[in-house]
Amino acid sequence: MSDENQNDYLRTSNGDFRVTADVTALMLKGAGYAAIFCLVIGLAYAVLIGISSILPEDSKFAPDPTPTSMIIEDTRFFA
Repeated sequence: MSDENQNDYLRTSNGDFRVTADVTALMLKGAGYAAIFCLVIGLAYAVLIGISSILPEDSKFAPDPTPTSMIIEDTRFFA
């Protein structure tokens, strides 16, 4: 490869433009991935808010079901 072709490819003799272009492209690619990730998280959050707005009011203020809430105390076996 001759020096002339290399200079056309790199735009400068030391390659500063090419390195800057590569780094900028990689940063923009990473920013795009981060934006997609944030949009997916925001969309999931919006779906959960939408589902919660459909639920009846009583379900929003009801006590949480716990494993101990279903225990029926039967004193026949302890007497």
